[in-house]
Amino acid sequence: METVEMNSLSLKRPHSEDDVANADEIKRQKTSEKSKTGNNSGQSIEAVTEQSDKSLLEDTKNEIIPHEESEEQEDEELEDSDEDGDPESFADMMKHGLTESDVGITKFVSSHKGFSGILKERYSDFVVHEIGKDGRVSHLDDFSVPVDDEDPSEETFTVLSDEDKQRLEELQLLKNKETSVAIEVIEDTKEKRTVIHQAVKSLFPGLETKTEDRDGKKYIIAYHAAGKKALANPRKHSWPKSRGSYCHFVLYKENKDTMDAINVLSKFLRVKPNIFSYMGTKDKRAITVQEIAVLRITAQRLAHLNKCLMNFKLGNFSYKNHPLKLGELQGNHFTVVLRNITGTDDQIEQAMHSLREIGFINYYGMQRFGTTAVPTYQIGRAILQNNWNEVMDLILKPRPGAEKGYLVKCREEWAKTKDPSAALKKLPVKRCVEGQLLRGLLKYGMKNIISAFGIIPRNNRLMYIHSYQSYVWNNMVSKRIEEYGLRAVPGDLTLKGATAVHIEEGDVDNYTIHDVVMPLPGFDVIYPKHKIGEAYKEMLVADNLDINNMRHKIRDYSLSGAYRKIIIRPQNVNWEVVAYDDPRIPLFTTDLDKLEGKPLPVLPTDGKFRALKMEFSLPPSTYATMAIREVLKMDTSIKNQTQLNTTWLR
Repeated sequence: METVEMNSLSLKRPHSEDDVANADEIKRQKTSEKSKTGNNSGQSIEAVTEQSDKSLLEDTKNEIIPHEESEEQEDEELEDSDEDGDPESFADMMKHGLTESDVGITKFVSSHKGFSGILKERYSDFVVHEIGKDGRVSHLDDFSVPVDDEDPSEETFTVLSDEDKQRLEELQLLKNKETSVAIEVIEDTKEKRTVIHQAVKSLFPGLETKTEDRDGKKYIIAYHAAGKKALANPRKHSWPKSRGSYCHFVLYKENKDTMDAINVLSKFLRVKPNIFSYMGTKDKRAITVQEIAVLRITAQRLAHLNKCLMNFKLGNFSYKNHPLKLGELQGNHFTVVLRNITGTDDQIEQAMHSLREIGFINYYGMQRFGTTAVPTYQIGRAILQNNWNEVMDLILKPRPGAEKGYLVKCREEWAKTKDPSAALKKLPVKRCVEGQLLRGLLKYGMKNIISAFGIIPRNNRLMYIHSYQSYVWNNMVSKRIEEYGLRAVPGDLTLKGATAVHIEEGDVDNYTIHDVVMPLPGFDVIYPKHKIGEAYKEMLVADNLDINNMRHKIRDYSLSGAYRKIIIRPQNVNWEVVAYDDPRIPLFTTDLDKLEGKPLPVLPTDGKFRALKMEFSLPPSTYATMAIREVLKMDTSIKNQTQLNTTWLR
């Protein structure tokens, strides 16, 4: 799955009044947002201000949490209610976390001297625009709705009372024992009844309506058309044949990740999240713009959400006959602000020229490996070793470092009793990986860990073994660059179409480092014909794995492998150094600013601080973190950054 993963990276200045004001502003915003959406989770590393340290504990999760509607609200309230420590105690906890060298990230390609800066001091300092497979960059620049005579009237959205909507939602989601809901028609006219019929059917897919007389009064009776099945399949008969089945739109979001956004939209629309499709997931702590498609929801209904959603905007609507597919994109265009930079103009010019001309090592970023004392690659390695007791132990055992209180209690109970039922009682958030595994152990028993682990959603299970592949790849690429530098050498691999071939001695002058790929270990790849090929084998042998037998007896865990370029050269690289006084002032305008007619920020010619504004485009599955790392020459791990930040606060 293509993911834009970008975490906060900062050397922190001492707290100023501006920082505190900014923190208060963010807290007010998040509180307001929660009251509107009831959803606020993600996986990013916050930076600068006391809010940062709270969010670090909330957001840097080792496991991905899948959406389970029945438990979501309770879980969110628990997640948001956790009390977190001060920056000093958080830094102490993060001493158990990973550094870049722990996951093989050790080399740079540029020769300039590094400098410090603050990334994501504000989430609006990091903007991502998706690039579609046709090369078009997604922008939100049009709120208009396609004209369609079949769309319901505006009155459809207001004719039902809040109480009616609540009862209808409970009926739709089968949350009570009622088989129908009766809505009295106060001002009885045929037109009024028609509007109520339309409102129920369009706002609550799966419900049908009929009119009944009761005691001389007219009632609209809503009932299930086809039980639970109707909820998952929006009514086909209500959709015009001439209209494309999918409404495509541009989603502009602030400080929310893609799945959170889709979960919120599905709640407001009262549909299942799986009717939405997208080409890639985008980070939380950023402003992101991407294309989304949804099955048989009108542009009119979607546009209506702009009136009630905070930090989201929907626009650029069109109807098409196809959904979107993961990975069907050319990449992403980034606009990034590094604030309070210390580098000289010469250093910055050298760093940015190197990024544009040479690029950066295409390492898998720290986000790939988790943030706690048990890295995800260790679990992946245990799966590949078929060591299921170790898999269970690594996921459930107590671990030092930053974790929520209820997880700590759950782990302690597990260590003490090895009783899934007792440990599960300590864990109110049942939809996390630990909760899912414990439920699996309850269902299948302690002697069938494979089946118990299988309860965890497939993408989450595969995340672990992909993390191990990434760990091997990072280490091997560092060895390759250390051994042979930034040039193609005989025995390296390059791609001819989709096929990997070795570079021969006589052809080596026809290739550069930008042509070289290296394999992620698997049963369907070949390895370099030089020292690094042997290094792959040695690393897997040390991990009790056979590089020549990467098939697993459970098909899901068989690794076919893949190839990945070792150096990425960003496209469309531009930069500018600007001065500013107030860290709260945005340093560029967003799509939404332009639509709302907000003027460009007025910046001083000689401010207290300097910022580096940079733009670049990257292909899918590359980490913007690693491009920033090459510019700053700083360790991007939470462990290192948190300790640096805390030092500045002393």
